[in-house]
Amino acid sequence: MITSTRALSARSPAWEDKTIASFFERTAQDRPDVCAVVDGTTRLSYDELATSVAGIRSGFVRHGVAAGDVITVECPNWWETVAFFHAAWLHGCACNPVVPIYREAELGFIVKQARPKIIVIPHVFRRFNYVEMVAGLLSDIDPAPVVVVLRAQGALPEGFVALEDFVGDCDAGASATDAEAISLLLYTSGTTADPKGVLHNHQTLVCECRSIADAFTLSSDDVVFMSSPLTHITGLLYGVIMPPLLGCSVTLLDTWDPAVALETINREGCTFTVGATPFLQGLVRAYDEHGGSCALRAFLCGGADVPPALVHDGRRVLNAQVVRVYGSSELPTVSGSGKDTDEDTAATTDGRPIGLVEVRLEDVIDGVGELLARGPELFLGYLDPALNTGSFTPDGYFRTGDLASIDERGAITIRGRKKDIIVRGGENISAKEIEDALFQHPDIEEVAVVAAPHPVLGEQVCACVVARDGREVTVESVVAFLARFRMAKQKLPERVELLTELPKTASGKVQKYVLRDRVKETEVSSWISR
Repeated sequence: MITSTRALSARSPAWEDKTIASFFERTAQDRPDVCAVVDGTTRLSYDELATSVAGIRSGFVRHGVAAGDVITVECPNWWETVAFFHAAWLHGCACNPVVPIYREAELGFIVKQARPKIIVIPHVFRRFNYVEMVAGLLSDIDPAPVVVVLRAQGALPEGFVALEDFVGDCDAGASATDAEAISLLLYTSGTTADPKGVLHNHQTLVCECRSIADAFTLSSDDVVFMSSPLTHITGLLYGVIMPPLLGCSVTLLDTWDPAVALETINREGCTFTVGATPFLQGLVRAYDEHGGSCALRAFLCGGADVPPALVHDGRRVLNAQVVRVYGSSELPTVSGSGKDTDEDTAATTDGRPIGLVEVRLEDVIDGVGELLARGPELFLGYLDPALNTGSFTPDGYFRTGDLASIDERGAITIRGRKKDIIVRGGENISAKEIEDALFQHPDIEEVAVVAAPHPVLGEQVCACVVARDGREVTVESVVAFLARFRMAKQKLPERVELLTELPKTASGKVQKYVLRDRVKETEVSSWISR
């Protein structure tokens, strides 16, 4: 049970004193017949979704769930996932979303630390059996949580219950009203080896959604398309919280397929989405190949590095406002280019601070320093209070760990992680600068640049590459291509690792710590000295 807000800064005057649940209740009452969620062939109105939510709350009562208890949800983008989140918030619980790609190691760590009262999982998704996985974890948990299984297929182990047997019809009582209670326990997505439990309350998440809705003039007439996992900060905010806040609907896609996404967006008239680079890249190619117009009017791209060329291609092909946004689980949207931003700014920078967010740079060298940020959307701290040490300045700014520059327009450009700098012979080299250039290489599908050990220089530049259509990519071809960018010789890759895929988080971020470990352990596949 999480009962303390662990607040690290003063209460924000921008907070509305309203719970996420209050917006869901209002929309269900005022717009009962409006479509709330589309999941494949399933379409639920707000009234129908509210009925399902009430049934889940009744199940909470029967199983002794109280306000402050943690509900862990590791589920796909299904309508039932949306219903469980809203039921938890109405009941005063803290939602603990877990992305479906997590397995025993990640989920086991989270469950042991979060101590949920309820775990919600699918029986099988993408040919993986979640019931078998969770059954193996519960032997180490005392007391064991109740496990609710969505779309159950046959008999279940003891302690597991199918959704249809979990729900009830008793009156669960009035909804929770404490807007400063913890509403979200979300573990960072794993670009580093150690996940951290991030704490938000209702106020911070509502402020985040308000800032995006205001920046892009979203209303009840919009239709959200959500292919990012609902159990990731992006999907949770804009696929679960924002629709009832605006009184609009959301269309879900549980397995990414660009062709299916294209058809779904146009069939449902989806106007707004937020997703990582792979989603934008796939959608642009699908529209480029199939032609036709796109219903989207805005695609906010973030969560991973966004090459400028992709923004230009997205605007041309989708005929939509494609912009870069920057944020994290701790402060979901720090900056972004608004709907009226010119194309060059939208493509080459991460935009200006959104809403009431404030930023500054620290330890600046040649215009680049660590980005510090604060605002009403800022999280309250980590579940493990020891992790808060060093994460905040005395005046409440969060140390993002990202290096950035800020131009005369106030536009922020992320230059890479503090740990994503390659120190070659004492010179600092930005991995992102090289990645943005190599993204335009005709033979490269994906690329991530990391430091590789060098016996003399300390570190050298290594490009980890996924080749396009099985083409050959060598150090020589990479260096020849980069010559057009007139980079300093020291920045040119001295090593190329050819991979079938890049290790990524659910949001599309490349897990560079995995790549760094790989290049330390493997023999050099190709290299040249400089």
